[in-house]
Parts: sequence; C-alpha cells; structure tokens
Amino acid sequence: MEFFIGLPPVSQAFLATLFTWGMTALGAALVFGTKKVPRRLLDAMLGFAAGVMIAASFWSLLAPAIELSANGPLPEWLPPVIGFLLGGVFLRGLDLTLPHLHPGMKMSEAEGVDTTWRRSVLLVSAITLHNIPEGLAIGVAFGAVASGLEGATLGAAIALAIGIGLQNFPEGTAVSMPLRRDGMSRRKSFFYGQLSGSVEPIAAVVGAAVVIVAQPMLPYALAFAAGAMIFVVAEELIPEAKRGSPDIAALSLMVGFAVMMTLDVALG
Repeated sequence: MEFFIGLPPVSQAFLATLFTWGMTALGAALVFGTKKVPRRLLDAMLGFAAGVMIAASFWSLLAPAIELSANGPLPEWLPPVIGFLLGGVFLRGLDLTLPHLHPGMKMSEAEGVDTTWRRSVLLVSAITLHNIPEGLAIGVAFGAVASGLEGATLGAAIALAIGIGLQNFPEGTAVSMPLRRDGMSRRKSFFYGQLSGSVEPIAAVVGAAVVIVAQPMLPYALAFAAGAMIFVVAEELIPEAKRGSPDIAALSLMVGFAVMMTLDVALG
C-alpha cells in the first residue's frame, strides 16, 4: 500500500489496472501448458469470478455511494439507484451494438450488429466488453480517494483491484483455450487472451479523471460501475458457469464473494 501513497489518483488507477491486466495474461498463459481446461474447473473459476464481482459491486462501490449520498440534497438512496440502473443500461447498449461471441458458443450465436469479424476477434470483444466496467470501477475507486471523503479509502481501492485481478484470471483462460482448441497457435491464443485486459487501464484512467473533475458525480459514478458489473455477472458469468456444473459454480460463487468481502473489510 505504501507504494501507492503520494501518487496522483490517475497514476494509482493506471498501475492497479496494469496488475489486473497482468492477471488476465496469466490466465491466458495456461494455454502454454494444456489445450483444454476441465469443464468443472472452468465452472468453478467462472463462479468464483462472479462472486468476486457481486461482492465488489456492493462493498467497494454501492456502499460508499450510499454513504456519500447521505449529505446531498436528494434522498440518499436516489443517486445510487440512478447510477446503478444507468450502468446496466449502458452495458446493455454495448451488448446490443458491439459484435462479440461468448466463450463456448457457436459463430451463429454471436451478438451485436452483424459483422465479418473472425471468431478470435469476437471472443476478445466479448471479454473486453466485460473489462470496461471493471476498469471504470477501479478508476472511480481511486478517484474517490482523492476527494478526501471518509467513505473512500486507499485500502478499499486496492482491495477492489486485487479482487478484480483474481477474477480476471479465468477470463483470460476463457478466451485463450477456445482459440487453441480451434487450432490457433499457442502464441496467438495467448496474445488474444491477454489482449482483452488491455482496455482496463484505459477505462480506469477515464474513470479516475472524471470523478476528480466532477466530484458531485461520485455517488453516481460508483453506482454506475456497480450496475455495469452486476449486468455482466447476470448476463454471462452465471449462465456460462451453470452450463456445466451448477452446484460447483454456486459454491465457487460463494467462495469468491467471501474472498472479496474479506479483502474489502480487511484492507478498507
């Protein structure tokens, strides 16, 4: 934590998301050791990721948003509700327009506008779509620290980055492994797998800069990131994890939630 003290919040957010990007790359690197991850293990990894994101959405984003809204002119529940719903609407809009293909699905099941993009690009696009709110969440969290408000702490922002980094590991694997099974070389499969995490530093810098410039938007921004993350969990992570072993996915989700809750409480 001492390493981050004294750095500008935008720099803190950027460095934190370099870690989360690295975790995506680490997950994608499994392609060098094997061509296939057991389905039950993948379900457990996706369930864990879902649990982390759900816990992070409340403990690191929604709870501070509610606390920050308490001193505002509006009812304390209103800014978080507005931001939360807008986050889901924003992700749904991207879901409808950005061409993407969820791991494990056929090309005919690609979502978004019609395109001639290759399967590899569509797979990266799907995970990139999920990483946008994660990067925003980290950026907003570090930007909130700069506001000096009691509800936003450096420890909580670091805990959020650690939690998102942990759940990025299976996301990198979820891209690289299908590409390898389709016959792509290990190096290319790894490249595309880690590429999906590259958007997080960009989104984090944008999120941190916005809340620093417009501090009154902070409760909305925190809740917006939470809503976007919950949309990702409900729209893909949970359905995908339950395609194989629902019980394992459910138990792993609880473990992921417990880990993120512990990180946030211990560090925040």
